[in-house]
Amino acid sequence: MVVMSTTIVGDVLIIGASRGLGAALVAEWVSGGRRVVATTRGGHTPLDEFAAAHPDHVEIENVDVTDVDQIAALRGRLDGRSFGLLFVNAGVTDESDATVAEVSTDEFTRLMVTNALSPLRVIDALEDLVSPGGMIGVMSSGQGSVANNTRGGHEVYRASKAALNTLVRSWAARRGEQRGPIVLMAPGWVRTELGGAGARLTVDESIPGVVATLDSLADRPGVHYVDYLGRTVPW
Repeated sequence: MVVMSTTIVGDVLIIGASRGLGAALVAEWVSGGRRVVATTRGGHTPLDEFAAAHPDHVEIENVDVTDVDQIAALRGRLDGRSFGLLFVNAGVTDESDATVAEVSTDEFTRLMVTNALSPLRVIDALEDLVSPGGMIGVMSSGQGSVANNTRGGHEVYRASKAALNTLVRSWAARRGEQRGPIVLMAPGWVRTELGGAGARLTVDESIPGVVATLDSLADRPGVHYVDYLGRTVPW
């Protein structure tokens, strides 16, 4: 398991927390005394009930990460705020598990825009809200590992997460040594609406490890592709 060397300092901003892993992350951070700003796409979600029960620790903002105007509006509403961690969790899975030869152009575009392009747009827009030395994290997946792809399946989803990983590395390379840790997180295969009922892990088995791993990397600048137990994932 993860051995924590330090702890992220400051409030948390999580993008995409309406349900599943995002909502569980909010609950985990709040249980540790953190204050969290969490986003949904609007409408009533499980997060709303949790926020109502913890009004001093949870604020909800609305944003659709595929809409650049909404991202800009969120940046405006958060002007003057500072966060120790920006974590981009928003993402979608493939609906049909079609091969790349079978997938429709619209479905291919939906996954790539939501899972790869939009997180980088969010990071670009909100990075200046992260305190000096603070962390930027993104929910990736073990399926984004090119080296580990020996069985195939979920081709377009895998490709979208591999693209996300590459784009984050390119973004970090452009900034050199200018900022703190950047973490690509593989949470494991978790039983959520996205992960499905047959997934190996429960939320309670994954999320505490995700948070502990993020904390353990708080004083380690650079790009880290790791899983929920703190193990390095091969690119």
